[in-house]
This record gives sequence, C-alpha cells and structure tokens, in this order.
Amino acid sequence: MKVLSGCLLAALLLLNSIPPIAGDKSEAREITVAAAADLSAALQAIASDYEHRTGAKVKLSFGASGSLTQQIQNGAPFDVFFSADMDYPRQLIAAGQADESSLYRYAVGKLVLWVPADSPLDLEHKGMNVLLESSVKKVAIANPQHAPYGRAAVAALKHAGLYDQVAGRLVLGENVAQAAQFVESGNAQAGLVALAHALAPGMEGKGRYWKVPGDAYHLLEQGVVVLSSSQHKKQAAAFLDFIKSKDAGAVFEHYGFDVPEHHDQK
Repeated sequence: MKVLSGCLLAALLLLNSIPPIAGDKSEAREITVAAAADLSAALQAIASDYEHRTGAKVKLSFGASGSLTQQIQNGAPFDVFFSADMDYPRQLIAAGQADESSLYRYAVGKLVLWVPADSPLDLEHKGMNVLLESSVKKVAIANPQHAPYGRAAVAALKHAGLYDQVAGRLVLGENVAQAAQFVESGNAQAGLVALAHALAPGMEGKGRYWKVPGDAYHLLEQGVVVLSSSQHKKQAAAFLDFIKSKDAGAVFEHYGFDVPEHHDQK
C-alpha cells in the first residue's frame, strides 16, 4: 500500500508539473462580442447554438453601435464587433483597430413603427400619419448620434414630411432596444424601432407594427469585423464562419433581417 500510495503521489506531482495546453484554457475558448442592440434576440439564439455545437463560450455585450465603437477606440477588450451599419466597422478599420479582411455584411435591418397592442392607433390604414394624432404625446427613437436605427428613424420622418411636427415629441433611447422599452412601458405611445425587436420573444403579444417603406430611409446594411486587439483571433474567425452559415442566416431571417444570398450551405 505504501508503494502504491507513493506511485499515485508521484503521478499527481508529474501531472501538476506539465504546463497546460493553451487551447485547453477556458479563457482561450471564450470570445467577447460587442453587438448592436437590434441583435439582442437573434445573436443570443445564434451564440447559444454555437456554444452547444462547439463547447466554446460567447460573451455578448449589447449597445448602440456608436457607443460600442467609442468603447473599442478607448481600449475595451472585445474580440468581435457587430454593428448596425457598415460605417462604424470601416472607421475602426481606417484607424487600424479592426481587420479589414474580416469585414462582412451579415444582414440588412428593417425599421418599423411600433405601438402597444391595445393602442387605438390605426397603423394599417394611416401608417406614419398616426403620429399626428393628439393621443400621441411621445414618439420613441434611438439616439441618432449613436445609433444607425435612430438616423433611419429621422430620415423616415423627414421622408414622410412629419419631422418638424413630431420633433418636439421625440424621446431618445440610448439605443434602439431602449426606444422599444419606452413604448412597452407606456412612456411613449409609439416608436420607430427595429423589426427584430417587434419580433423578439419578449415582445410577442405586447405590440403591433407597421413596416416603414424601405425607400424612406437609407439601407440598414449591418457589418461585423474582428478587432485588431483581439487575443483570440482564431476563435473569433471560427465564430464568424458560423455567422456565415445557413443555420445562422435562418435565425437572422426569423427576426426580420435580410441576409446575404451567399451563406455557406453548412
């Protein structure tokens, strides 16, 4: 027994003396993703599927694209950045803070006018003109200084000839998710938000929406990029490969996004 105990002790000491394989470290199998707020439902579903398939961990942080860009410029330790437009990733590429070869247009977003389910507003017949009704005291949009959906909302209001009449009643969310929350909470009677929010599981049955015509605002092309400062570029690239897959594309489509036609048939 003494000999056996000694052998076991020696084996344990030997195992403890062997340096761990870099690829086996849990932190090396985790990537941190900064993502536009309109992706909160879709990207959580995609990341969960990816984690289940690979065992890797995807840590998600949502916010306005402009605010996330500022965080990245200030050194925030993200590996991947999903923007609600292509301009912010290109800004990072121009500054040497993102890898140009990784830039990918993963989806095109849609803008909708969203109201609570019990709202008397006649979206179907009046569309954007419901915003002129006296019962609409506040209209929620994302802050156009930070959020592409906020800029799209302003463009849509101007296209409809309503901006000057509605401007004084606008309430600005830090991002498009917060704009939707203003409507859900009753702090606004209507909101111009992402279709993805109107279709999110948490919003089911809570509201009605009207799709804003696509020619009323600039195309919401959404881009993703791997950041130059990432310490996990191999893992980040693997996640982007999954984003380009048919399965991930189906999730984006489920939440109202248009996706590139050249998704891999994986």
